[in-house]
Amino acid sequence: MASPSPIAVNLTVMALFITAVASATQAATSYVNHTVGGDAGWFFNSSANITATDYSKWAANQTFNLGDYLIFRTSSNETVFQTYNETTYKSCSADDALDSDTFQYDGGFDQLGQPLSIAVPLTIEGPNYYFSDADDGVQCQQGMAFHITVNHGLGLPPSLNQPPPPPYSEPPPPPDSSPSPLSTVGGRSNDGAVGAVADALLVIGVIISSGAGALLVI
Repeated sequence: MASPSPIAVNLTVMALFITAVASATQAATSYVNHTVGGDAGWFFNSSANITATDYSKWAANQTFNLGDYLIFRTSSNETVFQTYNETTYKSCSADDALDSDTFQYDGGFDQLGQPLSIAVPLTIEGPNYYFSDADDGVQCQQGMAFHITVNHGLGLPPSLNQPPPPPYSEPPPPPDSSPSPLSTVGGRSNDGAVGAVADALLVIGVIISSGAGALLVI
């Protein structure tokens, strides 16, 4: 049986390469909202101790790019943690995680059973990890977790590609508005008029009390 010619092999390789590039380009023509778990959502059945679906299997069938969003259709019975730290992900706990690589998303509800829809933007290329640490980590241990690889795609849109805000600093204290006390020099107020009157009254009082005459030139 004759072997294929080098030209035919090269043409085949080139055709496969062009197909792959075209597929990648087509997949990144727009940003996508991915509803986590599809129709099943992000839920955990505490009575049966099972997740609503296989989240790792769901993630394996998706293509994720920068600027896409993960939409967690869930409730306040579950939590949503995003981390870039594989150790944190495998531990099913954020207790020892760093604020710089692990983030919790929630809807601000304190009561259980409240419906939530949480949008998480994909802003870091490479491995991204997600889990729920509710029920002391049991949800995560029972499959309430998945990881994805975020591709570059179209890159971040302008709405997500903003510099971080400057660090917060305490405002300076307001200036002291209370009047400063009058300073005295040699026992006399720096207000010359008031001081002169006070001295004159003092001398007159001394003269009257001593009976030293009715007329005195000061």
